[in-house]
Amino acid sequence: MKATSSKQATVSLRKPEALLFDLDGTLYRGNEPIPGAGAMIKGLVSKGVPCYYVTNNSTRTPAEVAEHLHAMDIQADERAIVTSATAAAYYIRSKFPGANAYVIGERGLRVALREAGMHLIDEDSKDVQAQLVVQGLDRQLTYDQLATATTHLLNGAAFVQTNPDRLLPVDGGFLPGAGSIGAALQAATGIEPILIGKPSSVIMDYSLKLAGTDPDKAWVIGDNPYTDLAAARNAGCPAILVLTGLCTEQNWQEHCEAAGVTPDAVCEGPAELVQLINGIK
Repeated sequence: MKATSSKQATVSLRKPEALLFDLDGTLYRGNEPIPGAGAMIKGLVSKGVPCYYVTNNSTRTPAEVAEHLHAMDIQADERAIVTSATAAAYYIRSKFPGANAYVIGERGLRVALREAGMHLIDEDSKDVQAQLVVQGLDRQLTYDQLATATTHLLNGAAFVQTNPDRLLPVDGGFLPGAGSIGAALQAATGIEPILIGKPSSVIMDYSLKLAGTDPDKAWVIGDNPYTDLAAARNAGCPAILVLTGLCTEQNWQEHCEAAGVTPDAVCEGPAELVQLINGIK
């Protein structure tokens, strides 16, 4: 366990009322669990520590995310899973209730928006003006979709983007992410989107509402200073960096400096995180 100093971390951090975990890079990598992640979650839940799971992925429903975690023996409750799609639906329901929405995105986003009461329009509805364009990752993206979204935006639709991630980590490399699609729409229209996912505070506000706790009592645990830790800071939450994904023991300080964030503690992995929590009285 590392921190600004592990002793400082133990003194300055309060016992958490909830833990908000990132997923990819924190509890698993692709289809492989981080060693000890499943045992850590099982142990925390058995001790009554509420665990929530916050992901920028908008392509899966919470039930599908839970199924993916269960397959790796990480027993997450789907009711405790927040995706950028469900956070977007929560935001849109409060700001644009019952709106016509043109969507670039996959099943997770479409299901969340329908459940929030949005009316989804498609390319065949040429005479219907969308009140907003909601854009996430779409791995079957076509030029016609970009053209339709551009038309709606130039005609006055609001622009909501699930997450700003330009790259999507996959086994063996990277693919263009939701942020890359959003960049194309931004370039075409000059319109900046309302961002929902990390590092935005929107997804964190929804997660904290779900957890029923105040920001200073909910630890955010993640591997990425640019998204996870920045989101923690934007929401006013303690930020715990784990060296299981983007950052290593050699480069974490460099990444944190570039992201402009300082973690409250740095843990090598699940065992050290449990040790940190147990060490706070």
